[in-house]
Amino acid sequence: MIVKDLLATLSSDDGDVAPALGPRQFLRLALRTWPFIRPMLKHFVTLVVAGAAAGLITAPLAALGIDVLYNKVLVGEKLQPLQAALLFLDESYVTTATNDPERESDSFAEGGARVNAGAPSAEDANHDEARPTPAQRKVIRNRFLVWFAIASLLSLGGFAVLTYYGTWIRQRVNQTLRVAMIERAERLSLKYHSHARSGDTVFRVYQDSAMIVSLVEKAIIEPLMMLGLLLFSLIFIFFFSPGMALACSVAAVPMIWLTAGFTPRLRRRALANRRANSDLTSRLQESFAAIKAVKANRAERHVLSHFDRDSHRALNAAFRFRLDMVLLSAAVMTVGGLLVIGSEYALARWVLEQQETFFGAAVAAIIGFVVWNMGSFSIARSRIEGSVGTGSDMVGQWCRMQDLFIGLQRAFLLLDLEPDIVDDECPQEFPAQVRQVRCADVHFAYDAHTPVLHGVDLVANAGTITAIVGATGSGKSTLMSMLLRLYDPDSGQVRFNETDLRKLRLDDIRANTAIALQKNALFTATVADNIGYAARSATHADIKAAAKVACAHEFIAQLTNGYETEIGERGGKLSTGQRQRLSIARAIVRDTPILILDEPTASLDVQTESRLLRNLAAWGADRIVFLITHRLSTIRNADQIALLEEGRIVELGRHDELMVRTGGRYRAFVTAEQATA
Repeated sequence: MIVKDLLATLSSDDGDVAPALGPRQFLRLALRTWPFIRPMLKHFVTLVVAGAAAGLITAPLAALGIDVLYNKVLVGEKLQPLQAALLFLDESYVTTATNDPERESDSFAEGGARVNAGAPSAEDANHDEARPTPAQRKVIRNRFLVWFAIASLLSLGGFAVLTYYGTWIRQRVNQTLRVAMIERAERLSLKYHSHARSGDTVFRVYQDSAMIVSLVEKAIIEPLMMLGLLLFSLIFIFFFSPGMALACSVAAVPMIWLTAGFTPRLRRRALANRRANSDLTSRLQESFAAIKAVKANRAERHVLSHFDRDSHRALNAAFRFRLDMVLLSAAVMTVGGLLVIGSEYALARWVLEQQETFFGAAVAAIIGFVVWNMGSFSIARSRIEGSVGTGSDMVGQWCRMQDLFIGLQRAFLLLDLEPDIVDDECPQEFPAQVRQVRCADVHFAYDAHTPVLHGVDLVANAGTITAIVGATGSGKSTLMSMLLRLYDPDSGQVRFNETDLRKLRLDDIRANTAIALQKNALFTATVADNIGYAARSATHADIKAAAKVACAHEFIAQLTNGYETEIGERGGKLSTGQRQRLSIARAIVRDTPILILDEPTASLDVQTESRLLRNLAAWGADRIVFLITHRLSTIRNADQIALLEEGRIVELGRHDELMVRTGGRYRAFVTAEQATA
């Protein structure tokens, strides 16, 4: 079964077209991150310099340490002058022998036996002089272990500091991008949000934006460090054997060829992976947002089935992407493994033949790699293996970069969306007093195939209550949303006094227009915090006064902690009617000249509704109030009633006037409502 699934995965195609991500596109995306990286530039430079300095210090010390361990402690040679100085040892530990390859090879004689039989010669005496005594070897070993422990502690501490510092830098950059994305999403009109899945926006902000952190780390810092380490290894190998360095360089050709062949497929997999996980996030968000409806309709199995399907799709997409990465890595490591096997054969032969190293004599005063011996074999092998490992890591990094840039493209797509509701280049001052709101020949459509409003004309004066009625989908909420410039008319105008709203600042419009939505958007906070949510300067007295107008003060006073009572997530501790009154109080406390109430009394009893309407009439004596409602008791006392049908105002007037019209649309609407009540 596992093999069958694996074969199906290998042969499957997600259907997505691999996005073009050549060097130009990579550069363009990288440059787009600059505004977010620039504030932290000095920290990035500090981090890179500190990392490079640490590498320049540790690499030579590591070479010295390997030479001390293998050639001095284990083989039994005396120290080079620099090694003795670092270990704080006197000249008796320092070799006085010349850098002769023949003598260097003698160090491999078992137990330090002399190569030439017979009586000791002057050359043999000089050779014995080049060997430390057993007591000296113990001192060298002990000093080496002390230095190794100190270096390990310093390296561990430095690594921890640099890691923490780098994480702090990257998260600050990510924070800047996330805030910019949320700011742009907030500025987009409701026309965008009515089509976009909120879960997709959440995924872009939370997951795709994190790729800017990876860009700095995975596409800039780490590749530069890997490239530097690779060049250092090749140069080190070149000092031992130019031919071996050339072999390592040639091995990179098939690795690059394999990577180039896999890249388009990796991009398709990365795109499919992110889309699938975005859909899964949307499914989660939608499921929990509608949890009450799900439970009420016993739809748990249906929701679980959809989630299981989306979850498996996301799992498979992630698996396919990572499987392709594994296959490419395996192919590259096969090439690297062949190089390692061949190089070890060559190195072992050079050691047995006691050949000279290419550049060893030039650095013999520092380290003792004059000929191929145990130490030179070990360090050359480690450098070759290190270069192969670094090359493989760079291929893996390239694979991750495909996903990284796909994520960045998705994140920047949100930033690329231009708000269609923007301030005029030369906005006018908001009127000192709003005397009239006028809709003049307003047309609007969400898209070309979905017209909503057709030539709407409506006038509302200060001190009046205007009721907007009509069947579901007739355009009532859309029309009122235009008073907040949540939408702009496709043609026609919405005016405050005689000024087109598009000539006013958005902040001024929304600061002077309050709305209580039909869906009560309450937060996990206190009653007072929820009422004063949109009016930060409101005092407790203001909040209490607004609650009284909204007929909420009585039930609030009966709560355990009054206005300081926590109401739970989305106001879960309150009834529907109580939540509705808090929403109305939130709109009232803003004390704006224009108030819009969307189905304000839908969940209220008749007595509470009557008191609320009387309070609103008194409170709105010098304001313009709009009511969107179906309840006849709510609209009966309105100053004017506008009946919307299919986006057109077909009748306008007071309740009594409209009811006496024989064959009137409003009269038919009321009759139909009474019949279904």
